[in-house]
Amino acid sequence: MFATMGALGLAPTAQAAPREQPFRAPGAGDLHLTGRAAATVVIVGGGIAGLTAAYELGKAGYDCTVLEARDRTGGRNLTVRGGDTLTDLHGTRQTARFADGQYMNAGPARIPQWMVTLDYCRELGVPVEVFTNVNADAYLYNESAGMTAPQRYRTAKADVYGHVSELLAKATDKGALDEELTAEDRERLIEFLKDWGELGDTLAYEGGERRGYTTVPAAAGTPGVPLGDVPTASEVFASGVGRYFSFEFGFDQAMLMFQPVGGMDRIPQALTRAVGARRIRTGAVVDRITDTGTGVTVTYTQGGRTKKAEADYCVAALPPNILARIPHNLGPGVQSALEAITPSSAAKIGLEYRSRWWETDHRVYGGITETDQDVTHIWHPSHGFHGERGILIGYYNYGADADAYAGLTPRGREERAVAASVKIYGEKYRTELASSFSHHWRQTPHLEAAWHNTPGGPDAPRYQPLNEPTGRVHFAGDWLSYTDAWQHGAFTSARKAVTALHTRVLAS
Repeated sequence: MFATMGALGLAPTAQAAPREQPFRAPGAGDLHLTGRAAATVVIVGGGIAGLTAAYELGKAGYDCTVLEARDRTGGRNLTVRGGDTLTDLHGTRQTARFADGQYMNAGPARIPQWMVTLDYCRELGVPVEVFTNVNADAYLYNESAGMTAPQRYRTAKADVYGHVSELLAKATDKGALDEELTAEDRERLIEFLKDWGELGDTLAYEGGERRGYTTVPAAAGTPGVPLGDVPTASEVFASGVGRYFSFEFGFDQAMLMFQPVGGMDRIPQALTRAVGARRIRTGAVVDRITDTGTGVTVTYTQGGRTKKAEADYCVAALPPNILARIPHNLGPGVQSALEAITPSSAAKIGLEYRSRWWETDHRVYGGITETDQDVTHIWHPSHGFHGERGILIGYYNYGADADAYAGLTPRGREERAVAASVKIYGEKYRTELASSFSHHWRQTPHLEAAWHNTPGGPDAPRYQPLNEPTGRVHFAGDWLSYTDAWQHGAFTSARKAVTALHTRVLAS
């Protein structure tokens, strides 16, 4: 009813609504109650943005066709399981040899609880479970700082917080902040720092149970032996471990976080089912996009044959670096905007082990080990606890580190990653290894990016031809959002394009 009133000029239009207005999905009655026929839409790209556009438009009866160049939907949402085969741009072909039930999320792998991604999981019936983004018992290891052994995250945090608290408490107690604080403020600050840093009555940090134990508390007669050898403030700051603590305060990284049960690709699989597989053409490589004035023609190659998809409208949801290479008649503004957005590198390797020794030997259940070595992040699985096997993400790196690994053979990547992390975990990191699978996004056909750099932000004037329809072509993708590299960005960008297209049809 509201859509009908809007079309008749009896209600505010979408353009007049506040920018923070919640998304209202098109409904089945929006078109037929106003006497309008469902428009046809060709959607270029079967990633999260493209699938979402087709899914939401389909609710109102739009006739959507999705063209996807790869043999699977999901775009950068990629889960690798045993038997999966992928070939990169160098022609390197890998087949995953993971055991049944084991998988690695080569692309997105975690979902903050505030993102609309979880709303779609709920709506589509995709069950979720907790993803452990921060674990007090994971490790920190900065080789360049002279560390010869890894340190538990909890120990590093206790030492950094303890020494910083001591310094600030003593400075406050000596009047260094008298011009900034009242006497009551000073007293309250010192009490906070004593608790925050586990300081004694003399305001000195001397370690404590927060650092951990060499012998954990147990039955009577075993009170526990706290870790000794508390480092000095100078030693703690020199180690550089404090650089990792701000990570968990990031709005998009704070716990709790979630993941779909069984792999991140459960999301595009559910979207594909909801859209209808008959509406999706895989192996369809787009060759040209032409706005005819009254519609859009997309020329593509499928199975060695050149074909055309004609529709009233188009939603272009490919990565901008790929769209920029596709001939079109959308004007120089679109082309220059696409070319201004640059692709970024990232890579992962999944290391499957015959046993979950990180749980039994190291007592690490989920979470991420951080290091300044070129493997950067090592992820422990947040599912399958106490199972027979498990897959560690042996590196999640980006930029030059990712590119360096991309130049190696799969065997070379495995050997380099293992050699780095043996220093942290010991020889079982090598001896228990069963198989591996490595993936580099800049070398992935039809994607060639892990995420994108949009100088000036997506609302910069140069991107106006992409944020608004150009002729009958609308654009969508995480790269047109402030959460690039997150599925949330793809979902919300698709919603924006859907709203604009639907409003346009209702007003036509």
